[in-house]
Amino acid sequence: MSFEIRIARQFGERTIAAEFASKGGLTALFGPSGAGKTSVLNMVAGLLRPDTGLIAVRGTVLFDASARIDVPARQRRAGYVFQDGRLFPHMRVRDNLVYGWKLAAPVDRWMDLDEAIHFLGIGHLLDRWPRTLSGGEAQRVAIGRALLSAPRFLLMDEPLASLDRARREDIMEVIERLRDELKLPILYVSHDRDEVERLATTIVPIG
Repeated sequence: MSFEIRIARQFGERTIAAEFASKGGLTALFGPSGAGKTSVLNMVAGLLRPDTGLIAVRGTVLFDASARIDVPARQRRAGYVFQDGRLFPHMRVRDNLVYGWKLAAPVDRWMDLDEAIHFLGIGHLLDRWPRTLSGGEAQRVAIGRALLSAPRFLLMDEPLASLDRARREDIMEVIERLRDELKLPILYVSHDRDEVERLATTIVPIG
């Protein structure tokens, strides 16, 4: 299984829970805003701890409440792509990418800087500052930084939400290539049905 998830966490009087298994491709957590999709993503990333349950990715247990297993976030090797990119504003594009590469242990690296630049078509952006990038360009760079961190899987939180129609199409094509060419398991959050139906191999309703 790419993802095997059975988790629950209490937030005040509200419980956020998810239970699903998927064999590969892109698994979409689909539901309205505020349903808890990002909280589920953060539990898989290790940024939030579930109260109960199990998280396994590609056969490796990352969290198991009953066995008291809780792998630290840094060791889970998740590449996280946020809605707003979250590039470092004081670093040019090249240095943002190199930051991701430096996060990875040398033995774990499976993509180098030149390969990421070629895959994403961002060679012309390397000397630019993040503030000068379009939304689509910034997301390409954010995806490149995530890939260079040697992830075993990708987490994508509404990566198209802040983009206009043309940029959305551009980044959807990149995500399809991640899914089909790199074969990375992807856990993807969205509240857009058309987006999910195009990209997802497995759809998990949340909320």
